Amino acid sequence: MKETILSLTPQNWEDYELIDTGGFEKLERFGEFILSRPEPQAIWDKSLEENEWKSMAHAIFSKEKNNPEKGHWNELKKIPHNWQISYKNQDNLKLRLNLAMTSFKHIGLFPEQAVNWDYITDTVKKLPIKQPKILNLFAYTGAASVAARGTGAEVTHLDSVKQVVTWSKHNMESSGLEGIRWIVDDAMKFIKREVRRGNKYHGIILDPPAYGRGPDGEKWILEEQINEMLKLCAELLEPEHHFLILNMYSLSFSSIIAANLVNCNFKEVNNAEHGELYLVDRFEKKLPLGIFFRFRKL
Repeated sequence: MKETILSLTPQNWEDYELIDTGGFEKLERFGEFILSRPEPQAIWDKSLEENEWKSMAHAIFSKEKNNPEKGHWNELKKIPHNWQISYKNQDNLKLRLNLAMTSFKHIGLFPEQAVNWDYITDTVKKLPIKQPKILNLFAYTGAASVAARGTGAEVTHLDSVKQVVTWSKHNMESSGLEGIRWIVDDAMKFIKREVRRGNKYHGIILDPPAYGRGPDGEKWILEEQINEMLKLCAELLEPEHHFLILNMYSLSFSSIIAANLVNCNFKEVNNAEHGELYLVDRFEKKLPLGIFFRFRKL
């Protein structure tokens, strides 16, 4: 099977900019506000001086000593707890996304994923189906779900955390849309039920974390469970016209692993692409932010 290996970075952002990276940190602009956050991949030196970062930043995230997964924001300039930014692509997709500073350093958006929003809108428009059914697993705050819905798809959005599903609803409403089906559940339990029911989807989007918990404490470990999940997804995917997007953020995984996982579990893989997602700062330093594998049959 022929595969295209790509390194992809978004081309359509106006409300987002990666300003500088280095020293295990990144400096980013979201709309009119600039944030400094930890970034384990940025092992090189910063291009700007430390005092320049501090003078530009509205807020800096500091990790807790005993729990590196959590921390707090030090506000250096006035910044609202919640604000919005916009995204528009060449297919006339228009998203209005809600951001907030959380204790886990995240703000409700992964900007590098814009390349997949573009892929979703392009694919949904080209599928010869009036309203294709799309399943978004581990869907977080739902930009991909809103992108699919904004292009006319029937969307099922699943995440195990009720608060981020509520956040996703706000993103849908802010984008002037309605009609997404919301599910708060464990992803593995849900797709097993869908297989038993005989349900099918024209598109499946997976964005699994390295580790996670379901709403009832179900354990998710990527390397132990992703193979089984893809087996189930192969049963859920419509055979004639379909697409699949797999994103993974584990530092130990390459896109070749993703390619092997998909090729071993799906009988037919057309127009396959895999590689890295990255962002570029003002000084042309490329920050890798995960791997992807995607394919489609139109």
